[in-house]
Amino acid sequence: MLAIDTNIVVRYLAQDHPEQSPRARDLIINNSVRLSLTVLLETAWVLRSAYGLTKQGVLDALEAFSGLPQVHFQDPDQIAKAFAWARQGMDFADALHLAAAQSIESFVTFDQQLATAAERTGAGPVRLL
Repeated sequence: MLAIDTNIVVRYLAQDHPEQSPRARDLIINNSVRLSLTVLLETAWVLRSAYGLTKQGVLDALEAFSGLPQVHFQDPDQIAKAFAWARQGMDFADALHLAAAQSIESFVTFDQQLATAAERTGAGPVRLL
């Protein structure tokens, strides 16, 4: 299994580079690949900020990518929770942070919107500081 970087995932999804995109596709199609939580988070950020995808577009692209049989995530249960919470309206990065903190007593933040979204989606204990 190969761990892949954000730029490989983005080139695969965007298919926007004449040399790198086909190489990324061949690597992913012909190998078992693993994405860390940080690569997934960075990929979502790049797709939104550099490629202008909507939140829905990012979720659609990442969920389709996660469905490929050769793609494996660092913690698939956390990723599934984050996707579900983001689909219910939570920011994807916040959902991923909360999913990674599920075994912790509470997630502490100044972000009122995050606390409200977490309560609405049942994403776990969030405490405002």
